[in-house]
Amino acid sequence: MQVLVAVKLDQQMKQHFESSYPGITFHFSSSKEETEELIKEAEILVTGGRGADEASLQKADKLKWIMVISAGVDNLPLDVMAEKGIMLTNANGIHRIQMAEYAISSILAVARNERAFLKKQEEHVWDKNLMIDEITAKKLVVVGAGAIGQEVARLGKAFRMHTIGVSRSGSPKDHFDEVYKQKDIETVLPHADYLISILPSTKETKYFYKESHFDLMPKHAVFLNMGRGDAVATDVLLDALNKEKIKAAVLDVFEEEPLPGDHPFWDHERVVLTPHMAGKSPHYNERAMDIFEKNLAVYTDEAADKQYINKIDLDRGY
Repeated sequence: MQVLVAVKLDQQMKQHFESSYPGITFHFSSSKEETEELIKEAEILVTGGRGADEASLQKADKLKWIMVISAGVDNLPLDVMAEKGIMLTNANGIHRIQMAEYAISSILAVARNERAFLKKQEEHVWDKNLMIDEITAKKLVVVGAGAIGQEVARLGKAFRMHTIGVSRSGSPKDHFDEVYKQKDIETVLPHADYLISILPSTKETKYFYKESHFDLMPKHAVFLNMGRGDAVATDVLLDALNKEKIKAAVLDVFEEEPLPGDHPFWDHERVVLTPHMAGKSPHYNERAMDIFEKNLAVYTDEAADKQYINKIDLDRGY
């Protein structure tokens, strides 16, 4: 069996796989060209995306399983994988800690008016008149109540926030005081002091947030998007900010990435933005490869009933 790893791993991790699985040949690719050549003989591909494009998959006649070390799979040719009978798994769940920390630190930064204080520091101005707020006891709405959303809610509870989850099923989830179905989101929007979006990009969630949603939110509300940029149209969000329908937006994801240098979000006084990095962590590869290794044990087990972690339904896209 040949496993192609098109992910940058440290030498210790490479040695771990080579020594732990003597019956498997591991190839560690360092370039696109090398990946395109090695994928022809690979049965398993571990990748951040390289080698999982349509052109490469058409050459991969022996490929049976792709492990993507990201959560999002919306940019992959799922139809080609389905046609060729290739299983797809992802690294859903490994972003829980760092993304929850990003969310809480961001809403704290907005509440404490840190952007204004940093500007005053740069100007060497001692200004004690800047207003600050608290997040304690506020209402936190999390749209996407999976592993990341539950961790956000858990941290929110440390600030005695009232946590409201929104999910496809609306079933109870850990650390949420209430959970609603996505179709009932308009019920909770008028109560949202902070709305955190962790929606993936699927047929059901593209442009999920409409103008009417921002009309329902309190004017002091903060909208944070760290799921997918296409959950809301840029012009809809920009209009909500310009008309002061909401207080501010914290954005890690955008419709177009990288964000163009002349985009109004860069200089908007009500926007705090980061370059799609909320999921980054020094422990990222370690956590992703742990999921791969657990699934590899399942894959090589001869048992008929195989229960994989994060197996993707190629028709649904998640």
